[in-house]
Amino acid sequence: MKKITRLTALIGLMLMAACASHNAPQRGAAVPTYKVGQPYEISGNWYYPKEDYSYDETGIASWYGQDFHDHATANGEIFNKNELTAAHKTLPLPTLARVTNLDNGRSIVVRINDRGPFSGARIIDVSQRAAQLLGFEQNGTAKVRIQVLADESKAIADAMRHYGTNAPTQVASAAPSPASSSIEPVQTQTLEPVQTTPAIHQQLLETKPVAEVVQVPVTGPHQIYVQAGSFTVPENATKLQHSLASLGHASVTNAVVNGKQFYRVRVGPIATVEQADAMILRVKQAGVASPRTVVD
Repeated sequence: MKKITRLTALIGLMLMAACASHNAPQRGAAVPTYKVGQPYEISGNWYYPKEDYSYDETGIASWYGQDFHDHATANGEIFNKNELTAAHKTLPLPTLARVTNLDNGRSIVVRINDRGPFSGARIIDVSQRAAQLLGFEQNGTAKVRIQVLADESKAIADAMRHYGTNAPTQVASAAPSPASSSIEPVQTQTLEPVQTTPAIHQQLLETKPVAEVVQVPVTGPHQIYVQAGSFTVPENATKLQHSLASLGHASVTNAVVNGKQFYRVRVGPIATVEQADAMILRVKQAGVASPRTVVD
């Protein structure tokens, strides 16, 4: 059954590659790479890239277009505002992920091949075409859910690793963890290597998601919060909650991650993305190193 599943995933990728637009800019001898990357710092914030095939998060999406059109992405591909691509701070490049607009239920698959966004409360930056299909080009931002497509993304990663002559592999070495108590562990999933040929490998490199919008049901208030920390010791969460009380309604909520109890400290709900951007800055000024915006 596992072999059938892998084969089905590969066939799906081939179909996407065959049906995709071929109007992407050409770039001579440039070679895209599979890249996880080293920890890096932007504007005083540290980011820790990692392989995470169980990634499923909510947050705020924005989009980018003409200013970056025809420029190289972080893994050596070429950004085309008319293709379904995206930028993310920590996921491997490339990764296939489903992005769902939580305001209207419109859902598409994107190829994550760039780093960012690094402004305000954003969790992902999608291409202009992706924003159009998701229905938020005019608004500029949207509340979204991001889900990595594990089998498909692992197939691409394996192909690019196994045939490194055509696509050099760049993988992060072990790095020290950030201040531990405020970071929740992420469950990763190890899948069996996918057997490919050089021909399939080349098709995997060129895989582009089809511009197909799926309408999915969305329920719940989908309110915006700034999450300041997540702790295993409730007293630590309560201490942070009290220190942030002057900024707004700070609360502690319980969550079980990988069978382990965590206590999340959040400020909100917050009415708008702009107010969330401002709250992120205020929480940082209060001494929290890496606050982030969530939608719940």
